Amino acid sequence: MLSEFRNRLRQQPVKTKPADLLDAQAKGEDSASVPMAWEASAADILYETRTHLNPVETEWREKIYQQLLKVMDLSLLDSLEPAEAGRQIREICQRLLDEHSAPVSASSRQLIIKQITDEVLGLGPLEPLLADHSVSDILVNGHASVYVERHGKLQRTDVRFRDDQHLLNIIDRIVSSLGRRIDESSPLVDARLKDGSRVNAIIPPLAIDGPSMSIRRFAVDLLNTESLVQMGTLTPAIALVLKAIVRGRLNVLISGGTGSGKTTMLNVLSSFIPHNERIVTIEDSAELQLQQPHVVRLETRPPNIEGRGEVSQRELVRNSLRMRPDRIVIGEVRGAEALDMLTAMNTGHDGSLTTIHANTARDALGRIENMVSMTGATFPIKAMRQQIASAIDVVIQLERQEDGKRRLISVQEINGMEGEIITMTEIFSFVRQGMGEHGEVLGEFRPTGMVPAFRDVIAKRGIELPLNLFRPEWMEGQS
Repeated sequence: MLSEFRNRLRQQPVKTKPADLLDAQAKGEDSASVPMAWEASAADILYETRTHLNPVETEWREKIYQQLLKVMDLSLLDSLEPAEAGRQIREICQRLLDEHSAPVSASSRQLIIKQITDEVLGLGPLEPLLADHSVSDILVNGHASVYVERHGKLQRTDVRFRDDQHLLNIIDRIVSSLGRRIDESSPLVDARLKDGSRVNAIIPPLAIDGPSMSIRRFAVDLLNTESLVQMGTLTPAIALVLKAIVRGRLNVLISGGTGSGKTTMLNVLSSFIPHNERIVTIEDSAELQLQQPHVVRLETRPPNIEGRGEVSQRELVRNSLRMRPDRIVIGEVRGAEALDMLTAMNTGHDGSLTTIHANTARDALGRIENMVSMTGATFPIKAMRQQIASAIDVVIQLERQEDGKRRLISVQEINGMEGEIITMTEIFSFVRQGMGEHGEVLGEFRPTGMVPAFRDVIAKRGIELPLNLFRPEWMEGQS
C-alpha cells in the first residue's frame, strides 16, 4: 500500500469527483490507488469579459487608435467633462471606421470604439472588470495574466494587455494623476483611484516577470447588519450585542487577516455611532463611508519626489486629540501610532474603533505590544500590558474561510490582568463542523455561556442586553 501512495504523490493532481471515489469503492478497488475527494485540484474557471477581438478586428482597432491620435488633440480632453470627451472620441472613431470602410460587423465596431475610449479616458483593458460590481480584487501579474476575486474566489480572466509597456502606461496614468511617480528609481507605489479603490503597483527591477498591479475595489453598496446576517458573517444576536458595544462607548479592536472584511465591519460598527457625536477618522487610504453628519476625515500623506512632506498616522492621531473628538476611528494600526491610540483610549476618548492584522484575538494584543515597542518606548512588559488591557474592551476576530465567505469567528472581552498575562473571555464563537459537498464551510455561531462584564457597564448607560443572548441552547432548560 505504501508504494501505491508514493506513486500517487508523484503524479500530477487530477480532477476527481467524489462520485468517482464512491464508484471505485463499490467495485472493490483498493482505496490507495484511487485519489480521495480532497486530493482533486480546484477547477480552473475562466472569467470571460467577452471583449476579445479577432486578429483582423485588433488590427483595425490599432489603426483607428493611431488615426485618432493624429486628428484629435488629446491634451484638450482635460478641459472637457468626461461625458463630453467620451462623446467626441466615439464620434471621431465612428467617422474613421466609416471613411476606411472597415470590414468588421456593427457589434465589433461598437466594441472597438469602446476599447479605444477606455484606452484614452480610462484604464484600458481593465475597464470591463471595474464595471463589474461582483469583482472585489483585480490582480495583474504581467501583461498577459490578469486574475479577479469574485465572491471570495480567485478566477483567471481573458483580459490581456498588448505588452509590458502598455501595462506600464496604464500604471503611470493612475499614479501621475495623484502627483506621484513610478520609475526605476521609485519602482513601487500605493495609490487610490477616483472611486476610492486602493492600487498597489510594482515594476522592474523589483518585479522580475514584468509590471505587477493589484486593485482593491472600493465597495459601492453600503453594507449594514442585515446584509452581514444574510451573508452568514454573523447572527442577529451577535449584531445586537455589537450595536450595544458601540452605543455603550466601549473601545473595540477588529482583528483579521488580509481580505477578511475588517474595513467592512468597521463601516458597519461606525454606523451605530449616534448622529450627535463628532467623529474623527484617520486612514492610510480613505475607505470608510460614515453616514453621520459630523465627520472629519484625515488621510496620511506619503513623501514627495524629494523625500519630504510625509505625514504619518502617528502625527494625525496626535493631532486628532486636539480636535475635540467624541470618537476616534482609525482605519488600521500598523506602526508607532499604536502607542498614541492606547493613550487616547486611556485618556477619556472612549468608544474608539480600529482594526489590526492578526490571526487570533490573542495575536492581535501581541502585535500591539510589538508596535508599541517600535516607538522606542521602554515600558516594562507588565506596564505595557496593563495599558493595553485598560484601553481595549472588546476584540472582534474575523476570518475569510475556504468557501470565500468572511465570518466573524470570535467576540472576546478583555477582563484585565492576572500576573503578567492579559485575561480574555470569549462571548461568541463560530464552531466549525467540517466541509460540505460543494466546498462550503459547515458550522454554527454559538454563545459560550459567559456573560460579559461590560453588560453591567453599559446597563448603567441605559443599554440593557437580555441574558438569554449569552446562553447556549443547552442552558435554556435550566433556571
